[in-house]
Amino acid sequence: MPAVPIGIGWAAVGAGVGVLVRLASVWLARGEKLEAGRRRWQAYGPVLVTALLFGLFGWRIGASPVLLIRSLWLAVLVQVIFFDLEHQLILDRVLLPAALAAAVLSVFTPNLGLVASLLTGIVTGLIFLAIAMLGSVVFRAEAMGFGDVKFSVFMGLILGPRPTFNAVVMGLVLAGVVAIGLVLLQLRTMRDSIPYGPFLAAGAVVALFLLGGA
Repeated sequence: MPAVPIGIGWAAVGAGVGVLVRLASVWLARGEKLEAGRRRWQAYGPVLVTALLFGLFGWRIGASPVLLIRSLWLAVLVQVIFFDLEHQLILDRVLLPAALAAAVLSVFTPNLGLVASLLTGIVTGLIFLAIAMLGSVVFRAEAMGFGDVKFSVFMGLILGPRPTFNAVVMGLVLAGVVAIGLVLLQLRTMRDSIPYGPFLAAGAVVALFLLGGA
């Protein structure tokens, strides 16, 4: 089947998944005693972004079991991006079941496997934990939240060694560029922090796309 029709059809599926992601995020926010935002980017962003990403991945990968696995991770990553932007929080109630699913599905993911998945997740998490603890000692402030640490484990589980490294580099570079831009525009100061989760998740999306069906 041609790639373009698959991409268009999967984009429609992605729109429906995006609606579910938004509804789930609203429900999760209420569970955390948080007020769900009503701005357009908060309400419609997950739907539009999920539809776009599903369409791109459907076009790139084609109809296959790998597309289903990658699409599941896309839904999780979109939830993390928008929820963290809105509430500066990455929820264990999202990450823990997603991590368990990642470990199970690694067995069926080409060029990954359970051992590589688990080792990458553990090593990535330990590195991020060390960075978070070092930042707290050196700067006497939270350099990186523990939600980011736990999210880094999930990244390692779904990507494997090299793609995880690439995703982290892309995410940190993107975070740095955005932070500098906000300072130059005088929207933030050098003392202000930004959530790393959305940028790391964006790096993971790019890494997944580059992997394609491999």
